[in-house]
Amino acid sequence: MSQPIQLQKVVSVAWWKHLNSYHWFVFAMAALAWLFDCLDQQIFILFRNDALKTLLPPDWDVKAYGGYATSIFVAGWATGGLIFGSVGDRIGRAKTLTLTVLLYSVFTGLTALSTSWVDFAIYRFITGLGVGGVFGLAVALIADTLPDESRPGALGMLQALSAIGNITAGLISMWLGSLITSGSNSITADTAWKYAFLFGAIPAFLCVFIQLRMREPEKWVKAKEAGKITGVKFGSYVSLLGPGRWRKPALLGMLLCIAGVIGLWGIGFFAPELVGDVIATSVRAEALKASVALSPDELAQRISSQSAYYKGLNGIIQNIGAFFGMLAFSWLAQRAGRKPAFVVAFIGAFIATNVYFQMFKSVDQIWMSGVMGFFQLALFAGFAIYLPELFPTRLRSTGTSFCYNVGRFLAATGPFTLGMLQHNLGESAMAKLPETADAAAKAAAKLGAFREATSWVSLVFILGIVVVFFLPETKGKPMPED
Repeated sequence: MSQPIQLQKVVSVAWWKHLNSYHWFVFAMAALAWLFDCLDQQIFILFRNDALKTLLPPDWDVKAYGGYATSIFVAGWATGGLIFGSVGDRIGRAKTLTLTVLLYSVFTGLTALSTSWVDFAIYRFITGLGVGGVFGLAVALIADTLPDESRPGALGMLQALSAIGNITAGLISMWLGSLITSGSNSITADTAWKYAFLFGAIPAFLCVFIQLRMREPEKWVKAKEAGKITGVKFGSYVSLLGPGRWRKPALLGMLLCIAGVIGLWGIGFFAPELVGDVIATSVRAEALKASVALSPDELAQRISSQSAYYKGLNGIIQNIGAFFGMLAFSWLAQRAGRKPAFVVAFIGAFIATNVYFQMFKSVDQIWMSGVMGFFQLALFAGFAIYLPELFPTRLRSTGTSFCYNVGRFLAATGPFTLGMLQHNLGESAMAKLPETADAAAKAAAKLGAFREATSWVSLVFILGIVVVFFLPETKGKPMPED
């Protein structure tokens, strides 16, 4: 009878009550590194089209190149995850985290200096290298430093706090949109994106604090010393993917992450494009009804300002939903188990994504973005909690980064596929229009094609449900070791 009582006591104690001051410091530094990482991601998502409108020739398809730029960024993310995940297991989590934060900060800032599509894409790829390294390192750092009873709750909160970075990016977009409206001489529709990317350089200051006080986890240090005697390899992909017990969880974990990453980056984070199209249509309709006609420049400025504002608002609502979704996943995973929580989140993501992209037609329905964010981003709290529970200390950063990031090489096809589907479906829809069709009819046909394309890509969430059934349940089990 004593064992169930003891278990209930452990579950009922809040995870943060087990932390000392240094535990809090490690959690704060890891959480801030990931939070600002997500800020940079969202700045790119919110302003990529505005940047490309300036950098591309007028007759080039901005949405298609937005998909290509996203694919390049995600490919850099995957490459960085593979490199820095392994490096983190070899030389230490804290040292490597410092390098990745510095990398993504500097090159996000440099993106503001882009003068063409080519250098914009190069900067995004290198930014992706740093972005890709942070997650696995931050997760491994917390998993190896904090007490075991605090680990699931802390990792769920780490991921939930990433929504704050996303929300901050939304506030930046709304603020810059209001400056465009005010007629400021320094902020125009063509330059606002540059200021947004400059905000991404701020996290570089975090590196100083990380270097001053951060120590490598004692668990990792002891394992490293023992490894010198036994000869086991740290951060080795041969050990991870070669014959042995770690290959199966690595490959299945990768497939699990592919489903979530494609769903988010291939569909969910294209919500600003849908919002932008809806806003543009609404502003044009209002302009036609107005008693005083707007000049083409005034109409373009109003569309740009309103789009920036509502894209930012949509991002905030989406990530408020994400914050609570990630907390809900953490709660459910600790009570019902990791696998049931994943199944609920994947089903919810599939339904909510289709409802949003098919039904959103005015800003009055922008609340639906919060529901979509709740389920889509809830999955990522699961990745933070579950992935480090699949691998030993010597492969924890490598395995977590492999699952979370290598799948991005395939996930990079998500936005590319969405762009191609939208283009082909759009061409087909345009061909069916009469020759007398006006610009509004053509825009409506393209928007319909975009909605249809998202429905096809959303089927990837079904893959996640299937993979879950082949993975082990780790709730209540100790972290694995060799």
